[in-house]
Amino acid sequence: MYNFIVSQNYKKMLQSIKGIYKNGEIKLSELPPDVSESLVIVTFLEPQTTIKSKNTMQFGMFSGSQQSTETDFEVAEFYGDSEDGLDWT
Repeated sequence: MYNFIVSQNYKKMLQSIKGIYKNGEIKLSELPPDVSESLVIVTFLEPQTTIKSKNTMQFGMFSGSQQSTETDFEVAEFYGDSEDGLDWT
């Protein structure tokens, strides 16, 4: 926890507590002592951005005007490989 004095004339202290902001919520690493309700100022440090890999497939990235049918899946069904020596039954 970090305590800062705003000025010599203003004797109240500000309290800083580490936390993590994720998905619209702030989770504090500890609860502030003697504070049940207070205004807060949130300062974001070193924002973590998620970079999506260009090699990642995403839903709909191969979709076109023609959608797959049940027949398309039947044609692509795997029935085993007779040359691999495994029993696929």
